[in-house]
Amino acid sequence: MLFIPDIARLAAIFSQATAPAFFLGAVAGFVSLMSGRLNVVVTRMQKLSRIEDDHPMHAQLKSDLSRLRRRARLLSNGISSALIAGVCATVLLAILFISELLGVHHAYGGALLFIVATLSLGWGLVSFLRETYLGLAEADEYE
Repeated sequence: MLFIPDIARLAAIFSQATAPAFFLGAVAGFVSLMSGRLNVVVTRMQKLSRIEDDHPMHAQLKSDLSRLRRRARLLSNGISSALIAGVCATVLLAILFISELLGVHHAYGGALLFIVATLSLGWGLVSFLRETYLGLAEADEYE
């Protein structure tokens, strides 16, 4: 019955899992936020792509497509980075639980996984910041 933890071991497992679990929740919220923004940008791109050539503002409206593509790329990179962070946090949670259940007192690689997760989320935030500046600096002037 080594695999059935007592109350003290269960308490230790859950106290160690708190930070990665909150981190995972933050990643989920961040991905949701950026996915919503990406959806708005893609919808705007589709709308601009359907503009007829005889529209009076055709050239001005179509010129906005390159900026929107750049915003979509930044958002996509940010989402990918955040998802990498989420995968690392999930693996870290699994390692914490498995190592504690098996009686291994040190989760080797746990610190490295958390560092990778934090750096990935940080890179996603930088991409989001860049997209935000790009979106505000050259806001959509035409509908």
